Amino acid sequence: MKIVVIDYGIGNVRSILNSFENQGEKAVLSRNRALILEADGVVLPGVGAFSHGMKNLNKYNLVDIIKDYVNTGKPLLGICLGMQMLLEESEEFGYTKGIGLIKGKVIKLLNEKSKKVKLPHISWNEIEQKNIRWNNTILNNIEIGSDMYFVHRFVAKPENLNEILSTTTYSNVEFTSSLKKGNIYGCQFHPEKSGKIGLSIIKNFINICK
Repeated sequence: MKIVVIDYGIGNVRSILNSFENQGEKAVLSRNRALILEADGVVLPGVGAFSHGMKNLNKYNLVDIIKDYVNTGKPLLGICLGMQMLLEESEEFGYTKGIGLIKGKVIKLLNEKSKKVKLPHISWNEIEQKNIRWNNTILNNIEIGSDMYFVHRFVAKPENLNEILSTTTYSNVEFTSSLKKGNIYGCQFHPEKSGKIGLSIIKNFINICK
């Protein structure tokens, strides 16, 4: 089996590569079109600003490659910024167009009433089930209320609430912590940094790719 982690010059991908190796599957780092399209599973990683991430994806002509890969029906996993860029747009540092695979936008994590939210959100926090049953997804056999590791200021707000796989609450604000649309998965948290439970999510993704 072949897992490709997309290389666009952003993010600490070593921990992601190590997490796959820990689960008995070697993942390769690449931006090669043929290699990506031939993969059984693809991971879009990322940390940092949305605009910087999209700039680099466009620089390496990866947006169309990602879309073409998704059209094969094989699984894609976006992690943190990688998940956010799957949406149509972001308000971070002004308007930036996203990949557009999922309808919706990326907004700042704010309490709409008080605006008092300590950012960035850097902590372990619980994931709760929303509109999709977790069996046969990346959260298969994960206990509801499990703690995952988060580092972010912005959150994904998908238009279709039925694409929200899990939510998390921080400073009385509920936000999308993972999503699923067909063969597309995304998680705001870092499974590769979330201990044994996070590694179970990586294993679930591997099993979906088989």
